[in-house]
Formats: sequence, C-alpha cells, structure tokens
Amino acid sequence: MLNNLPIGVFDSGVGGLTVLNAIKDLLPNEDLIYLGDTARVPYGTKSSASVIRYAEQAAAALICREVKLLVIACNTASAVAVDHLQKLNPEIAVVGVIEPGADASCAATQNNHIGVIATEGTVNNQAYQSAILKRNPNASVVAQACSLFVALAEEGWHEGELVESIVKECLRPLLESDYQTNMDTLVLGCTHFPVLKESIRNIVGDNVELVDSAETTAKVVKHYLTEKELLNGQDDGRVSFLVTDDPVRFSRVARNFYQGDIQQGEIQQVDIQHYS
Repeated sequence: MLNNLPIGVFDSGVGGLTVLNAIKDLLPNEDLIYLGDTARVPYGTKSSASVIRYAEQAAAALICREVKLLVIACNTASAVAVDHLQKLNPEIAVVGVIEPGADASCAATQNNHIGVIATEGTVNNQAYQSAILKRNPNASVVAQACSLFVALAEEGWHEGELVESIVKECLRPLLESDYQTNMDTLVLGCTHFPVLKESIRNIVGDNVELVDSAETTAKVVKHYLTEKELLNGQDDGRVSFLVTDDPVRFSRVARNFYQGDIQQGEIQQVDIQHYS
C-alpha cells in the first residue's frame, strides 16, 4: 500500500533537518528518509544548472527507494528545481519550502509589509519576493541576506548575548531602514534559521510575526497526504539517514538541528552521482 511508503526529504546538508523535525512532529506515524548531499554542500554558491542536476540525482536516489512524496528541504533547490522535478516525476508530488513560506507570510501579514531573511543566493534570485508578490501584488517585500546565520546554526551558537549581538548586526540594514517601522511579518527563508528563532525574536520584537518555512512545509505535507488518503496508520514512524560524504561531520553537526539522537552507525553513505 502507498500509505506504508516513506516520505523522502533532501537537502544539500543539515539545514533540512529542521524541515524533517517539523514533519516528524506533525506526522509522528510516518516513515521518513532524509538525504543530505553533504559532498556538494552548499548549493547556494552553485549555478542554477548545477543545482538542478544535483536535485535530479537526489530525487532519483529517493524515488528508487519507493517514497510516496518528495520534499525539497532546501531553499536554493526549491527556487530552481521544484517544477523541473515535478515534470520529470509526474507520478509523485514534489513539495518545496518557498511556496509554503510565501503562503504563510501572506496569510500572516496585516499591513502587507513583509521582510525576508535568507542566504545571499536565495535573496539574489528573488524566489521569495516573486512568490509573495504573485500571491499578493499589494505586498511590499524587503529581503536581507544573513549568510552568517548558517555558520552560527551549524556550530551550535543558537542563543546568548554574543549570538544576539551578531544577529542584530546582520539584521541592521533591515532594522534601521524606514521599512522596519511597518514590517509586521518576517520570513525565515533558510532552513538553518529556525534554530535561531528565539534570538531573532529577541531582536525584532514581539510585534513581528516570524514565519518558519519548516513548519509551513510540514503543514503542506500533512494536508497533501490527508487529501490523498496516504497517511500512515502505524504506531510509530522510523527515520533513515543518507549522506553523500563521510557521516562523521554530519553526525556531529546534526545534533544542532535534529530533535533526536543520530548515531554515526545509523547514517548510510551513498553515491548518488550515477542517478539522473
């Protein structure tokens, strides 16, 4: 039965584990396979053509393991590869993180002033800006690159006075602009950023709604599986981990993202470059 098949989730590295957490929290009965393309991380510095090729290979590696849904837990890959992968694999639904984040930000804003923080690559390709304006042409969207947040997240620096000082400095161009006075919604447009949510909240204040793309993507996944009657009725879901480079660093860094214990022996190294 299709209901018993796992959900496939892939990212360039560890950031997508925040999406995996959200899906696991919302759908604890589902089996999940997570693929981190750690041999080619980060995707944000690569060309669109390269990212599309990597996404094709990651998707194929998961689909051959018989998944019922494919989730792109990477903003860079979501920006360029969702439609492409859907056309290549019409038999399986493909969900990215940008569209759910755009939907949630448009639903959350009261005055149409929406901020986006993401990596430089995501900001420059204007994926969130375009997705938000497509849904709400009256929206005013300002995006700020905060690539340093990725390093903070991966090193486990998530809170405290020093972290908040760095967060404040990175957000300074956005916070000191005239736009900040009216901004009521801020999209966390990188899957690394949810682990810094509390520090970001302390800097932007309680009047700004933080949109977590990981949480909104998980809601889309649940809605789709419910609508298609594909929910798994088992008691407890299992999680499998695949990586394309040595599992040692993934195991160490994953502790800063994953809500659970990942033993190095539970991570399988795979070569996905022959998939296309």
